[in-house]
Amino acid sequence: MAKGSITQVVSNEAILGGIPIVSGTRVPADTVLAEIRAGRTRFDIFRTYPSLPVDGIDACLDWEKAGRPVCGIHS
Repeated sequence: MAKGSITQVVSNEAILGGIPIVSGTRVPADTVLAEIRAGRTRFDIFRTYPSLPVDGIDACLDWEKAGRPVCGIHS
């Protein structure tokens, strides 16, 4: 995870059926990664998903780099 980053990719069965999301949001981590792969800028991603924390993109990239581990489950 990036230095100073506290946002994580988490899973909760009560939110979007348990698919991995950016903590504190309902934004799926895979959606953020798809936006990056499509060449969208960070500015455009944040504008499209205003609830995304400043370190949310980095959290998704770190999660992917770690091999998409099973997410912490938060209720």
